Amino acid sequence: MNIPDVTRAQTQDLLDFIDASPSPWHAVQTCETRLTTAGFSRLDEADRWTLSAGDRRYVVRGGSSIIAFIIGSQPAATTGLRLIGAHTDSPGLRLKPKPAEDAAGMVRLGVEVYGGPILATFADRDLSLAGRVNVRVPGGFATRLVRFAEPLLRLPNLAIHMNREVNENGLKFNKQTELPLLLGVSEDGTKAEARFRQPIAEALGVEPGDLLTWELNAYDTQKGAFWGVDREFVANSQLDNLASCHAALSALLATPEPAATCLCAFFDHEEVGSESASGAGGSFVADVLSRLSASAGLDGEDQRRMLAQSFFISADMAHGWHPNFPAAYEPCHHALVNAGPVIKSNANQRYSTSAETAARFMAICEKAGVPCQQYAHRTDLGCGSTIGPIVAARLGIPSVDVGSPMWAMHSIRESAGVLDHGYMIAALTTAFSN
Repeated sequence: MNIPDVTRAQTQDLLDFIDASPSPWHAVQTCETRLTTAGFSRLDEADRWTLSAGDRRYVVRGGSSIIAFIIGSQPAATTGLRLIGAHTDSPGLRLKPKPAEDAAGMVRLGVEVYGGPILATFADRDLSLAGRVNVRVPGGFATRLVRFAEPLLRLPNLAIHMNREVNENGLKFNKQTELPLLLGVSEDGTKAEARFRQPIAEALGVEPGDLLTWELNAYDTQKGAFWGVDREFVANSQLDNLASCHAALSALLATPEPAATCLCAFFDHEEVGSESASGAGGSFVADVLSRLSASAGLDGEDQRRMLAQSFFISADMAHGWHPNFPAAYEPCHHALVNAGPVIKSNANQRYSTSAETAARFMAICEKAGVPCQQYAHRTDLGCGSTIGPIVAARLGIPSVDVGSPMWAMHSIRESAGVLDHGYMIAALTTAFSN
């Protein structure tokens, strides 16, 4: 398979993006770094905003959601907006507020299941911790990001000698009693919580007692890699959905002077329903659009004209056809890996796509010179959803749900196609200029 050098470079950049982003808070930090390097400046929601054509700005809410935009050269009331949305979170294991316990000489950390991960894939992996910690400072607290690069935790499998039916019945964990992660050996005279706090405090340069609260997730320390006979595939954690964030951000950074205002919105909490202040079900994107309208001097009538001419692309990964499990797929809707972006449709509005918005995205792909595919879920299987229907309903704008096809969605180690990532960047870049 012939893969252009530019596409391979884009995909290597994706792997670097994911490897730098082991939690939603790190993902936003990675986006911030790239945005500021490209000349974007940060806005604060508590400040008054003054914006003008050509401005390149971004705003963060909750530390794990970010919206970046470029103000178009033409009036928004006549051009509408070009919006692309994705999400920063991935399914996995999150530490409890008081996770540490002593278990017969071992320190283990209690976890909650976040979203819908394939739990068996977390076993026997080189896991570590990443996220944010609130530490005591004079007069209050400060939020710090933390990440342990080396393996710190493990979820060892039970030997087959004690679980003889594992290959026939599948690997299953009791979420309360069998998922806690092993941290280390208990030390004489040291409580489990002190053993847990010590490495975090050392990493942040504070005293263990100054650690107040935390939001930490287990992540796989193995870096992303190319694989396949022609290195035409990639494997990494969090392809769902940091691959879409990377593609959308790459498209925005490749759009220097758009006529229409272009905006990327990356939300947290999609994997658990989006109903939060920083999720797609909250007011974040509506608040930003309202302030853009106010800064442009649009009255209520012009705001509605703006929205009526806007277009929203919800970018989230799609299910690639798996040759080992053909019965799991709708017969006429096989989305092949490395065959182009996938338009996702569902009659019950689990996806926001309509026939009109699907045709519009097809036209975008044609203009970009990339192939596209269509996907529908098997009727007798429950269909997942994403931010598309939520944002479309709250803003009242036409929307389409698309994504790059992938394998092993919600595994700790997912796979996707190299060509598809290049195709998606090209399509989203065209969408911003269309």
